[in-house]
Amino acid sequence: MSNADATTVTGTRDKLSKGEIFEVLQNKRRRFVIQYLRRHGGPVELGELATYVASWEYDCAREDISKAQRKRVYTTLQQTHLPKMDRTGIVAYDADDGVIETTPQTDDLTVYLEIVPGSEFPWREFYLSFGAVTLAIVATLWAGVFPFTMVSPLVWATLFASILTAAAGYHTYSAREMTLSEYEEPPHDEDE
Repeated sequence: MSNADATTVTGTRDKLSKGEIFEVLQNKRRRFVIQYLRRHGGPVELGELATYVASWEYDCAREDISKAQRKRVYTTLQQTHLPKMDRTGIVAYDADDGVIETTPQTDDLTVYLEIVPGSEFPWREFYLSFGAVTLAIVATLWAGVFPFTMVSPLVWATLFASILTAAAGYHTYSAREMTLSEYEEPPHDEDE
């Protein structure tokens, strides 16, 4: 199904795949657009949005943004980022008027706004490997293979449950620390 086929009358998509969402949100500038819209609502003019995004990117007050910095952000938002976000329905961008609005998809993105740094531990692989090792040891216990039978099955079960609980607890804790709103929150506005 093409993007055009999935677009509703209002210009927003019914449902986006995770791949589409992550492709759009992998860019920091587009994440800042979402943050601004979530914080201030809409509609918002492109010039205002570009000023805020530039101040966050260059880590300075809006008044200190140079014309070149603002223009660089404005141009890429206008030509690349906003059209891409509009095509997926994440925002509604009226290129003729230069106005950006939220869509129902904008608010639904919270669950996808987790950042996974390149150094992040591969949890899916850990759980899969842990499950495979656990099944292999259980099979050896059923088969009565020495030296695994020297340890009580209850001790093995306790060990596996403890490791799984500790790993899941750490994974849950670290995932909370890696959300966009906590990890990459734009600076607070002076006028808030």
